[in-house]
Amino acid sequence: MSATAEESLRDSAGRHSLREGHKKPACFDRNDRSGVRVIVGKGVGRRRMDSMNGKKQRGCRAIWLPLLMLFAAGSLGGQAPTGPLPPKPGVAIQQPPKNEIKVQVALVTTPVTVRDLRGEMVHDLEAKDFRVTDNGAAQKISHFDLGGDPISLVILTETSLRIEPLLPEIRKTGILFTQTVMGSTGEAAVVGFNDSVDKLQDFTSNADQIENTIANLHAGTSGSKLYDGMAAGVEMLSSRPQATAEKPGRRRVMLILSEAVDHGSEKNLGGVLRQAQLANVTIYSVGLSTTRAELQAKPKAPERPNLPVGSIPPPPGVPATPTYEDNYRYGSADLMAAVVWAVQHIHDQVKGNALEIAAAGTGGAHLSAFKDRTIEKAIDEIGGELHSQYTLSYTPADADAAGYHEIKVSVLRRDAKNWKIRARPGYYLAPPEG
Repeated sequence: MSATAEESLRDSAGRHSLREGHKKPACFDRNDRSGVRVIVGKGVGRRRMDSMNGKKQRGCRAIWLPLLMLFAAGSLGGQAPTGPLPPKPGVAIQQPPKNEIKVQVALVTTPVTVRDLRGEMVHDLEAKDFRVTDNGAAQKISHFDLGGDPISLVILTETSLRIEPLLPEIRKTGILFTQTVMGSTGEAAVVGFNDSVDKLQDFTSNADQIENTIANLHAGTSGSKLYDGMAAGVEMLSSRPQATAEKPGRRRVMLILSEAVDHGSEKNLGGVLRQAQLANVTIYSVGLSTTRAELQAKPKAPERPNLPVGSIPPPPGVPATPTYEDNYRYGSADLMAAVVWAVQHIHDQVKGNALEIAAAGTGGAHLSAFKDRTIEKAIDEIGGELHSQYTLSYTPADADAAGYHEIKVSVLRRDAKNWKIRARPGYYLAPPEG
């Protein structure tokens, strides 16, 4: 190596060493003018000619050579090939952990409606009078209320040509929604559906805006995307704050005015019901009858048509007996089984009355408007119940246990033996997705 090249490498390595914060070597070259050097080491600084310091030069080289080798190794290391190294023979390849998406339930809220033997609402119960179990395990009630929590309401109404003769009656119900259902502390939004789903009014506590929106409903196409409309309502309600033990919140309620049929929806009933249960949305419905619409639209009674299943609650001429009404309000065993089946088989078609199943699966009620019960009367009944029912909330101990969770609510008072209690039957947690 020539003297000039060696000097260049020593200068470069010296700068590299200084940048890395290393201590100056004992023979660090501070100055280099015309072959004269100032050697700094052990407190000695003397001017000597290179020809008179052979031993010192050899000592400097002995110190500088390792530094040069480290500098060269660092440069070569930066040119290492990229990509994973091949595994050694016989050594198993470590797999990355699977990303599992788990759904947990932080809060479960159920409405509880209690009626005595005469069918009257019971209003004098306290939290200690209730027992709540989740899959058989007793739960601690973290929030308790009797009709006082403000309501966030989505009014979901069909606007298809099929029910156009009923629209004049529906347009008059705005004041019932604002005064009877919402109440003074509530808020509401209005969504219409036919072949499309339209948000007609976002959440507002302004009663005039809600009433004007209802009063100006117009018929659209002949389609009926009921499930898509329900999914939109659940999504909107999911953003409203819920009441907890630490802070106040709102009850999430959807009230549907519709036939019990769906045409053309991308969503399905089971999937919508599962999301409604997880979001603690209570669904009430007023069933509209195409038969009644046709009777009101024509002066002559038409021939008996093929009716959608469950579109008329009692058949014409059959009184609404207590047994018949109980099946709507409290749910028969077959109806509860349909609810469980629907949320467990969300990709299959659900048979039966979709509005009945949705209401029973969330702790609400389905009332059909036919004969003696008008649309206005049905809405008035729903409003009265909402402000006279209990709200119970708890945090389940097995919040991430997959499968169907059965909720049971009972009243511990001695005189409650024959009372009728309605609450949501449960909720479904899907297994983790890997």
